[in-house]
Amino acid sequence: MSQFQDQLIALAGVAQCARLVDRIAVNGQCPQAFMNTSIQSLFAFDAEDVAAIYQGIDGVRLGLQTLEAAMGKSPSPELSNTLRYVFGILHLERKFQADVKMQTTIRSRLEHTAFKAEHFNDNPRSLAHNLAGIYQDTLSQLSFRIKVTGNSEYLGQELYADQIRALLLAGIRSAFLWRQLGGTRWRLVLQRNKIATLAKQLSNLHSH
Repeated sequence: MSQFQDQLIALAGVAQCARLVDRIAVNGQCPQAFMNTSIQSLFAFDAEDVAAIYQGIDGVRLGLQTLEAAMGKSPSPELSNTLRYVFGILHLERKFQADVKMQTTIRSRLEHTAFKAEHFNDNPRSLAHNLAGIYQDTLSQLSFRIKVTGNSEYLGQELYADQIRALLLAGIRSAFLWRQLGGTRWRLVLQRNKIATLAKQLSNLHSH
């Protein structure tokens, strides 16, 4: 796989989390399979390649479709919040990247959570709650915060707030990976068409 393709898969990981956050914030639900993939990517500590972090390219198909729709020539207006979350996640990741102590803390807490999930059959609800706790204790303490907008009925409930924070944490994981692979914000802006085209190709290639 080319480096650009790897970058795109990681960026689709970010876009997928952003899209799922928007869906939960607005209607209290989202495609469960994609949410599971995004959450599980937090525990892919030693994946052999980028796609494997998401259990294959199919795991980020929603993210690829989101990039195609948001980055193309006529971006879909209903994705404006999703796109705002994408850029918010990328911005927050840069602050996270400058804080080595926080990176160590998050890594060790994720390893601990992964161990618990693996050995004690953690249910999805308590897993999301644990991940949300990691996000609250670390990333939400930084000077920049991602403001999620939607239906207050859902945003006010712990279940949905936990899912949103867990997904934002997973988004940061993908953004960290994207930057490690050479992704930059200016390239994101300059290469919108290229991103949309390749996202469409990958998404179609891997759709069942």
